[in-house]
Formats: sequence, C-alpha cells, structure tokens
Amino acid sequence: MPARRKKSSNTIKPTVKSRAEDENHRDSLMRDSSMAITSSLDGSHVATRTPINARPHSNRLGGQADEDDVELNLLGEEERQWAREGSEPDLSEDVSKRPISTKDKKAMVLLCVLYLIQGVPLGLALGSVPFLLKDHLSYSQLATFALSGYPYSLKLLWSPIVDSVFLPSIGRRKSWIIPMQLIVGTLMLYIAVNVPRLMEDPSNHVYELTSVFTSLVFISATQDIAVDGWALTLLSHENLSYASTCQTLGLNTGYFASFTVFLALNSVEFCEKWGIPHLTLSAYLKFCSIICFVVTFWLIFFKKEDKEPVTETDMSIKAVYKTIWSICKLKHIQSLIIMHCFAKLGFAANEAATSLKMVEKGFKREDLALAVLIDFPFQLFGGYLAARWSRGDRPLQPWVIAFWPRLGFCLLGTLIVYWFPTPPISTSFFVFLISYTVFSSFSSTVQFVGISAFHTRVSDPVIGGTYMTLLNTFSNLGGTWPKWFILNGVDVFSVATCHLTQSSLDIALEATECVSDHGKAVCQGLGGTCVTETDGYYMVSGFCLVFGVAFLMMYIIPTARKLQELPTSVWRVKMV
Repeated sequence: MPARRKKSSNTIKPTVKSRAEDENHRDSLMRDSSMAITSSLDGSHVATRTPINARPHSNRLGGQADEDDVELNLLGEEERQWAREGSEPDLSEDVSKRPISTKDKKAMVLLCVLYLIQGVPLGLALGSVPFLLKDHLSYSQLATFALSGYPYSLKLLWSPIVDSVFLPSIGRRKSWIIPMQLIVGTLMLYIAVNVPRLMEDPSNHVYELTSVFTSLVFISATQDIAVDGWALTLLSHENLSYASTCQTLGLNTGYFASFTVFLALNSVEFCEKWGIPHLTLSAYLKFCSIICFVVTFWLIFFKKEDKEPVTETDMSIKAVYKTIWSICKLKHIQSLIIMHCFAKLGFAANEAATSLKMVEKGFKREDLALAVLIDFPFQLFGGYLAARWSRGDRPLQPWVIAFWPRLGFCLLGTLIVYWFPTPPISTSFFVFLISYTVFSSFSSTVQFVGISAFHTRVSDPVIGGTYMTLLNTFSNLGGTWPKWFILNGVDVFSVATCHLTQSSLDIALEATECVSDHGKAVCQGLGGTCVTETDGYYMVSGFCLVFGVAFLMMYIIPTARKLQELPTSVWRVKMV
C-alpha cells in the first residue's frame, strides 16, 4: 500500500463558458473517445470501461479544496494540467489523422495478449465445459456449474480495492496482473492434471468443478480490472479509444479459442473427418497454462510499468465506495438499475438452455461451434453498423426497437427445438440455423451497442471508470442472475417416466425418476428407457417470453423514453 501523500490546496479554476456549450463539448468528447464492443456468446456480453477523457469542470465542482483534489486525482496528466490552468485542450487538430506511434503499437499488442489470457478461462467456463458436461449432468446440476460465471458480473464490488492497493516497487497495475496470471496458470494446470478424475464422473464432482472454475473466473475478472486501468496509461491520450479495440480482439479471440476452436478439435468425428490430431481438454489446459506463465514472466523481467504522475491526494477505497453509493441513490439511476435487472429475463431461457437442448436433440457440438465461428465476423460488422445507428440524440431508441426482433428470435429458437429434425440434419437446415444465429446475434449486438452508447453519454467523465463499471455491472448482472433459475426450472417443470419392458408388458415407474441424474442412472441400471412426457424447457421459455413482452411494454418503453430525455447534468454527482 503506497504511503499517503500530503494534500494540496490547489483548486480547479472554473472555465469561462456557458453551461450549454460546456455540456455539448463534454458529450462530444465522450462520443469521439469511446468505442462500444460486444460479444454475444451464449448471451454473455463483456463490457469495456470507457477511457477517461475528462475536461475541467465548471462551478458545479467548485468549492472545497478536498473535493477538487479527489476529482483531480481521477484525471490523466494532461487533463490535470488543463484543470489547473483553467483551459481546454486544443481540438483544432484532427488527432485521428496522426500516425500511431511505435510505443502505442507495442502497447496495443500487449493489451491484446493480456485480454486473450483473460478470455481463455471465460470461454471454458461459459462456453465449452457446459457442453462437455451436458451428457453427464442434469439441468439442475448444470445450474450449479453456471454459478461459476457470476464473478465476472460482480467485479464492481472489489474494483476499488484493485485500483487503490498496490506495491509502488512493482507498479500499480503489475502488482495485480502478475499474481492473478500466475494463479490462473496454476489453476488451469491443476484442472489439466485432474481432468480424468473430474470429467470421468462429473456428477460426483459438480461442486469441485464449480469451485475451481468460479475461482478461475474470479481471478480473471480481477486481472481485467487491472488491465482496464493500465490501458489508460499504456496508450497515449489521443489513442485511448483503441483500448476497446484491443479488448474486442483479445477477449473474443481467447473466448473463441476455448469455445469454438476447442469444441471442434475435441470432437473425435471432426478430427477424423479432416485428418487432424485430436485435442483433449487436459492438453489444451496445459498449453494455455504455459502461455500464461511465459507472458507473466516476460512482464516481470522485461516490461517496466511507467510510474503514474504524483497527485495532490490519494484516491482511497472508502471514497470510491461512497461515490458508488451516491450514484446509486439517484432516482433515475435506480430506474435504470431496475430496467437492467429484468430487461434480459425475456431472453434468459433462450440464452441459457436453447443451445443445450439442440445438442440434446442431436445437434453435434462441433456443428454448433462452427455456426458460432461463422457468426463471429458478422458480429464485428454488426457492431460497426450498430455503433453508427446509436450515435444520435436518442441512443436508447435502437436498444428498445431491437427488443422486438430479439424476442421474436427467442420464440423462433423455441420452435426450432420443438420441431428439430432427426439427425443427421440436412445442409439446408444447417444453413437455416446459421442464418438464425447471425440475425439473432445482430439484434443482440444492436442492443448492447445502444445501451453502451447511452452509458457513455450519461457517465461523468471525471469518474468515468467507476460510473461506467457500475452501469455495466447491472447490465451484465441482468443477463447472469436468471441462468441458475432457468436451468433449475427446466428440471422442476419436467415430467419423465422410466419404462421397462418385461414379457411384452410396459411398466412405468414414478414420474420424477427420470428427471434427476440419479433417477436416470437408476432407470438405466434396471434396463429401462427414460421417456419425457413434459419438457420443462417449453414452460420456462414461454414464461420468459410473456414476461419479456409485458415488461417491455409496461416499464422499459416509458422508462427509456424518460431517461433519454433527461439533461446530462442530472446524471452528475460530486465526489464524497
């Protein structure tokens, strides 16, 4: 923990500009400096932090020197200089036309690699491992494993600690990145060594698997906080917007390597068809752990972190938590939080269970992975188009409009599961599934970019990192918390019987005997066959769709209309 520095009585000189001109200038800076990204993989979105392109504020921040000192601490070196001089940056030169320096190019490569390391565990926990476990676990047990993805949506809870506690001799960001990556590599090596024991009979090791992967995601989320903060000092001021690009490339590459590529290479049929070596989970984890260790040791011995400029006061953990609480007490923020917490419930069944149901119906895992891989470039192109669409004065409008096609695709997904053809599936049906995946993903991309544009617009640039992380946390949490209930609900509402054939007589055991994993094993041991009479997936999916439409019409549309009409000033808070 660094020693506390002596406070200074420097204050921010107010700028001599009209309030309206001041607001317009700030919004323009934020729109030009931020880039929204999306990764619609099984409904899991990864939101970036917005680079802090701040400007000196007017009299609303004037007053006590202590408050001004805290706010100055949140600004970059150039921004603090502007604040002290009471001047604005010179925007007469188009910085977008400047060539990217060699230093920034190296920094971008480093950021891509660090984000890629972060994406590997996420691709395993949220993508490939649930599909590998599907043949051995019930939906209730899969719901337990789904808890492993929750830490990534809750990282706001400990992000102030990561931002405030560090060893000056190592570096503010390296103090966290180095140990976190060493732990990630060690955990992946532990899983690799124990794969035969854990995956041979996963029903008896569900809690151990959940604990290990929850720890893996938690450590990766902590590394993400540190990398996001380091990006603000690794890149020059005019190239801060490329931080989002680095996260898109690195995180998505790591995710797809662990999800799409691994599932394909892990399939014996796929490898025999194309004549390539079979890749086991153990071998893949060992390879990834080695890469993680190599990059970490390179950081230790060859990459020096630049010291951040001395500030007038320390940004304490307590002050950041108080600021988060002050933001949450705003009435319109509370309305936005309620909207985020329930907005994705209409898509929850589709994102949590539809792909698993298609695999259960006979859709091969490698074919599903191939469909997602084909969708990847369309996601990037869709994100570009959605970003252009969301630049207007009403960024929530495309977000609201995209609800209708997205809910429609959720209904279509349910019907696809219901009428899924008997394998092998035809080429025309496979093309139809790819088209469904692409268009469904595009509607999800439009929503994510639209809500990200709104977050960028309303976030105070002085506390942009904290503000954006807060809003994105609730947005991500809205898509995460229903998963456990959805997967459990599939089993709760399912009715299945075990049919035994003896001397041409059919004997049916109790209804619940073929729903649980234990019941299936007992039925199989008796030589019977499980017959599903009522599939709880359709009931859960129907409930989600009905709720999604009702909540959209009764709360989201009127609330979104009010929120986007509020002036920017009402979203601002003073540092506590």
